[in-house]
Amino acid sequence: MILSQFIFVPLFAAFLIALVARKKGNVAAVIALIACAWLLVVSIIGFFKLPAYNGLILENTSGWKIPFTISLVLDNLSCFMLIVVSLIAFVSAFYSIQYINHYTGKWNFFALFMLMVTGMNGVIITGDFFNLFVFMEISLIAAYSLVAFGTEAEELEASFKYATMGSITSTMILFGIGILYSFTSTLNMADVGLQLQKGGFPKLIFLVYGLFIAGFGLKTALVPFHAWLPDAHPSAPAPISAMLSGVLIKSLGVYALVRIFYNVFNAPQIVLTILLFLGTLSIIIGGLLSVVQWDFKRLLGFSSISQIGYVVLGFALGTPLGILGGLLHLFYHAIFKSLLFLNSGAVEYATGTRDLRKMGGLSKELKVTSSTSMVGTLAISGIPPFNGFFSKLIIIIACIQADHIVLGIIAGLVSIITLAYFLKVQRYAFYGERKSAKILENVPITLKTAMIVLAVLCLITSVFMIPSIKTVTFDPIVNSVMGKTEYINKILPFLGSLK
Repeated sequence: MILSQFIFVPLFAAFLIALVARKKGNVAAVIALIACAWLLVVSIIGFFKLPAYNGLILENTSGWKIPFTISLVLDNLSCFMLIVVSLIAFVSAFYSIQYINHYTGKWNFFALFMLMVTGMNGVIITGDFFNLFVFMEISLIAAYSLVAFGTEAEELEASFKYATMGSITSTMILFGIGILYSFTSTLNMADVGLQLQKGGFPKLIFLVYGLFIAGFGLKTALVPFHAWLPDAHPSAPAPISAMLSGVLIKSLGVYALVRIFYNVFNAPQIVLTILLFLGTLSIIIGGLLSVVQWDFKRLLGFSSISQIGYVVLGFALGTPLGILGGLLHLFYHAIFKSLLFLNSGAVEYATGTRDLRKMGGLSKELKVTSSTSMVGTLAISGIPPFNGFFSKLIIIIACIQADHIVLGIIAGLVSIITLAYFLKVQRYAFYGERKSAKILENVPITLKTAMIVLAVLCLITSVFMIPSIKTVTFDPIVNSVMGKTEYINKILPFLGSLK
């Protein structure tokens, strides 16, 4: 299996769009859709091929041996993330076909979109720290541009704020990588972990922990590193908001934290304790701030902070059940939060406003948007049988099993608050009396189709809770995280220079 295709396919698509689709926006959309579909199919095939390779496929990009070459690594965790990114990217690209007609420069949008996918895929499959940083910056630069895509004052301000905060924390990450390199003389993740095992435990490693928690914490939008997200989400086009919340903060943030702290640093307890605190803080603050929002997309932005707190809380528990809950909620949140952002985009497309106080009674004319929004509301609020119920329930049970009963109670109470503010959305946007908002334009078929697909997935992905299906799909991913530095041991047979 050629791992480099996860980087070169979207990168080639971005350049192809720039070369041949400058005056043909629909051609740009077709190229992006084909690339995303290809990546989704290949990532699913790769997941089922992994058992034949002992759970890990490694590819060197030259004839040199690690740590003197760039390596790409595919294991159950990275393949799972590729599937999530490709799925949301495909649906968002399909939604964008007609949605982006409200903007100029359709080919620019899809070219930047594919560059963002390139960066995320690179972060997920790279085997060394430096290229993780490079791919992270590729994805972020594309994201900054897409947040400002409408070029209005609000959008430019949000993009500038995002870029400024992102650049500061990226510098912190780079500084942390430099410290690791000064101590281990290598940038390969497996080799760094091995050298730390051999060379003892330097006190300077605590500084690296702090730099990485702050740096990747901002990419994750954890409190108190969250200030960019509520501004960026309302400003970005709806499909980009779906990508930011659905996959970007997870691939550049959560995945990087889990990969580095579990598989390289062997899950130090001090880091898990800090992440446990930050995750809980994010759940509470994000949930409470969502209650007072009237801008539809800004409410969803604060809600993302709260929901990502559940994901981090699950991983920070460090137990198999907690990690399962974190993985499930990462996957399920990508689906239902992307759906809700696409719903908000459809409402804005039709009415020209995001202010809930100006809406009301939209369910009569926006039937598909209203119905799918209700599905997203029930899923994110943890109402059975929708997927969000199972992931939240597992996280709460995991908290109780790990003797963090208070955290479990907090997670349950904030889930009730989540239901409260999304019922506010339903009441003010889709039901109740019509306010000043009028239907200016009908919602196009591509927008409706994308929302229906995600709404259906909110229900049918609950099948992953069936024991036989969970054993095949999520148990290997949990083992990849729980195995901690087993990641290093799996790479050793491939690389003689590491022995």
